[in-house]
Amino acid sequence: MNGGDGGDAAAATAGPPAPLEWKFSQVFGERSAGEEVQEVDIISAIEFDKTGNHLATGDRGGRVVLFERTDAKEHGRNRKDLEKMDYPISRHPEFRYKTEFQSHEPEFDYLKSLEIEEKINKIRWCQTANGAVFLLSTNDKTIKFWKVQEKKVKKISELNVDPSKVCSAASSMVSSSPKQYLSNGSYPDRSHFSSRNDGLPDGIHSLRLPMVITSGETSLIARCRRVYAHAHDYHINSISNNSDYETFISADDLRINLWNLEISSQSFNIVDVKPANMEDLTEVITSAEFHPTHCNMLAYSSSKGSIRLIDLRQSALCDSHSKLFEDQEAPGSRSFFTEIIASMSDVKFAKDGRHILSRDYMTLKLWDINMDSGPVATFQVHEYLRPKLCDLYENDSIFDKFECCLSGDGLRVATGSYSNLFRVFGCSAGSTEATTLDASKNPMRRQIQTPSRPARSLSSSITRVVRRGSESPGVDSNGNSFDFTTKLLHLAWHPSENSIACAAANSLYMYYA
Repeated sequence: MNGGDGGDAAAATAGPPAPLEWKFSQVFGERSAGEEVQEVDIISAIEFDKTGNHLATGDRGGRVVLFERTDAKEHGRNRKDLEKMDYPISRHPEFRYKTEFQSHEPEFDYLKSLEIEEKINKIRWCQTANGAVFLLSTNDKTIKFWKVQEKKVKKISELNVDPSKVCSAASSMVSSSPKQYLSNGSYPDRSHFSSRNDGLPDGIHSLRLPMVITSGETSLIARCRRVYAHAHDYHINSISNNSDYETFISADDLRINLWNLEISSQSFNIVDVKPANMEDLTEVITSAEFHPTHCNMLAYSSSKGSIRLIDLRQSALCDSHSKLFEDQEAPGSRSFFTEIIASMSDVKFAKDGRHILSRDYMTLKLWDINMDSGPVATFQVHEYLRPKLCDLYENDSIFDKFECCLSGDGLRVATGSYSNLFRVFGCSAGSTEATTLDASKNPMRRQIQTPSRPARSLSSSITRVVRRGSESPGVDSNGNSFDFTTKLLHLAWHPSENSIACAAANSLYMYYA
């Protein structure tokens, strides 16, 4: 993925990195044999924070669950020391459940007679401050800004008073003083009080008010700081934080809005593809993301299989793009399913900001933002399903939205598939790495690498088109019968290590290499 002759020469000299050997690490929420999965427990979003020390998942029940890394201390070294060094390949990353909270509740839009699901569509981490973590979560209509902080538990201490003395002294004051005050209109006689200078009645020499003390226990408290609502007519499919740490975008089918984190009452519409006549509508926005380092750039994908790069400095309303990325279809290959399978379900920027990864139903594609002639690499994920497109259309599986992710070093990409499989491809020049792993079935089983076809070179290594993956119809790459009811839609790659978190129904599986 290095651009320029020098980068290509260096890559050719060094050669592609060796394929990774993936191992099962952990599982959360795995069901027992015969146990049915509840719809509300199915995971619908996964996201690592920038440090990789925290992981968040959202589910269809509107809950957000946080996990925290626990293996940051080893051999007496603290977390900061470990962050300065590279983790060894053999390191076993471990996470533990931290807390969970109800982010969204089901709602009903009475104006449109529309039910709004509580399902979490996306989660994005924000900047941490003062030991607290912040994140954005969204369902179809409403975005919320959450603060999760560890607070010490406060308790009320016991009163240091003899109960019998308190009762006798209190009854003495109540029985005598008020009567005198009511009969003659004057204050109670001072004889009812002792001559002590503390002003306390007799028998109450050690009275103290109850004190609030801080115990050694701590509890995690999630507070909703802001609610960003009433800005989208259609379902929100994406939210993305800006590198300026002040703004973020939210995208639905036809519009992209720009928000300030501090202002929830208004947003600025920066992209609007809604035609004057809805009958003229030909494509919708499917995913959007900010550039990782340039706060003025963002990319969004469409249902026609194109990616548009826009620059916020060019105009206030960015309906016109600065670059358009499209893959030219082969002549004579059009069919009824062509546009459906071309629709992009996810786009992600690489950490370096130079490359964009996109996922459509059949393939993963890697794009260079300096080359708009076509993708620099294409990875076949579902090519063997092409003969089954009619069946997939009838059971709506063809509309499944698979996510994709890149490794922090940009050398590999990953995405999910059916039968709870996920696939990892090497994307450096000359790499033939293509590994298929079963996330959920017998996770302790050692996985074998999928045989792959060699890369087909075009004009140069940077413009190659890679065709990999099993192409046997009716079976997956391990030779097993295919199961369309189990699908791995959501996964995330650790920002600095070869570790992947992926969701299969209500279970969260962790793998490392």
